[in-house]
Amino acid sequence: MRRRTLLAATGLTVPAALLSSMQDALASMPDPTGSHLPVDVRLATARQHFDAGHNTRLLQLLPGLLADAQYAARSRHETALASLSATYSLASQILTKIGRYDQSRLAADRATVYAELSGSPLVAAAAARELSIVLRHQNQPAAAQRHILDAVARMEATGLRTDAQASAYAQMLCTTSYTAAVAGDRDQALAMIHEATRAARGLPDEAPTGRLFPLTPAAVDLYAVGVHWALGDAGTALETGRRLHEDQFRTAERKGRMHTDLGRAWWQRGKPEQTAAELLAAARVSPSEVRDRPTIRQIVTDLHSRHPRTPGVRELVAVTRVAV
Repeated sequence: MRRRTLLAATGLTVPAALLSSMQDALASMPDPTGSHLPVDVRLATARQHFDAGHNTRLLQLLPGLLADAQYAARSRHETALASLSATYSLASQILTKIGRYDQSRLAADRATVYAELSGSPLVAAAAARELSIVLRHQNQPAAAQRHILDAVARMEATGLRTDAQASAYAQMLCTTSYTAAVAGDRDQALAMIHEATRAARGLPDEAPTGRLFPLTPAAVDLYAVGVHWALGDAGTALETGRRLHEDQFRTAERKGRMHTDLGRAWWQRGKPEQTAAELLAAARVSPSEVRDRPTIRQIVTDLHSRHPRTPGVRELVAVTRVAV
């Protein structure tokens, strides 16, 4: 079996060379690239790749960007340290999405260290969020919950005097709610998503470009879909999702996530045709949301195994290249 085919069969759709480069960069930082573009400009481009679902392009950029951000941070300037932390947070975010949790944990730990050195509450919140998410994926729900609750308290202590801080606070509450839901803490999950909804009421329907936490009221509703799904309440998840549509989300990544979250709820409800329809909708706007996420690939595998004649299943298999 060819190497590429083997990777697809084992759920690794990202080229092995890119994963190896990221692992090498986290183990021993490569030399700076010598790029004349400022780190913040390149970080913005990297975030655009994440938002567009261009996971392979993002992973191609990250080792060099990390190297240059690390080199710039030798100045010990707060802005350079904040940029380095934000770059590690983005690395953690994409590594978690594609299921590389050990590498993601390392990136999140470093993001946390440099965020503390930078003194930026927003950058610290971003790092704390990524660390709590990867802890959750590593089956450490109690540690994940403690970490994100500490982050919520620190953000609240800022006084939430700016929209950026209010957005970060609401985002932290959403993450806290979902973490509690995964841990089976229903009361905490529902209380936190209710508080997040309240906190997000004053946020614009479209977040300003460049905001570190581009949360909107619709984005909170999307989190609520995930919270109810994690609590095993597919009916409420789908009812909440009835209010959502693609036009409420600016990026391909979020549009795709809306469809995959609804697809998970339909699958939990035992509705293979609706599941396939939502996952195909996700694949149309952001193929990587279906192709690169291990949990979604597993649903496609199960759909093919149990309901191979359901409309859309064959197309999903082709998109995800799962082994059949």
